[in-house]
Amino acid sequence: MTTTPLEKFGSAMHTLPLVAILRGLSPEEAAGVGDAIVESGFQLLEVPLNSPRPLESIALMRQRFPQALVGAGTVLDARQVREVHAAGGELIVAPNFDAEVIREAARLGMVSLPGVMTPTEAFGALAAGATGLKLFPAELATPAVVKALLAVLPRGTPLMPVGGITPSNMAEWRAAGAAGFGIGSALYKPGKTAQAVREDAERFVAAHAGTVRA
Repeated sequence: MTTTPLEKFGSAMHTLPLVAILRGLSPEEAAGVGDAIVESGFQLLEVPLNSPRPLESIALMRQRFPQALVGAGTVLDARQVREVHAAGGELIVAPNFDAEVIREAARLGMVSLPGVMTPTEAFGALAAGATGLKLFPAELATPAVVKALLAVLPRGTPLMPVGGITPSNMAEWRAAGAAGFGIGSALYKPGKTAQAVREDAERFVAAHAGTVRA
């Protein structure tokens, strides 16, 4: 039974390294949408802080899915890190590299995935204590960028493209070395039913299973 955020992250990266980005999720939807995603196999759940009452949703899902790694996205400063931690969140995802955000997450024992695009940002984030790296926005990059970054980053650095990821393009990114992905509007957007979310979640799970390298 995994208990710490880092253990949960390690388990998820081994079994299904996909982060569900639930931008726009309301607390009223948290249980139904969360059930659809977790029952499909997802273990990494992110509620961006520009969603309605995000800390409530994080607290609800943290209680409902204790085995999952639940936290926040679009975290922009250290105060927000502390607020997410107080709500029970264990995961901090950011669109950018901010050393203070990373260091505060590390101090609180949380998993931190800052957004990076360049080697300078990537090395700076790792030096600050990042758990892994979010390549964002992936629409501005290519699988070749992943391959080039991994050639110079410390061996084993989890690099996860986010933005424009679909079941049909995951294989190419994984072949270049991507450790996982963040999945946003292709999985969930406001107004989408829990059943529709479940169907798309299952498509992503099936696509990942088909692209896992030996």
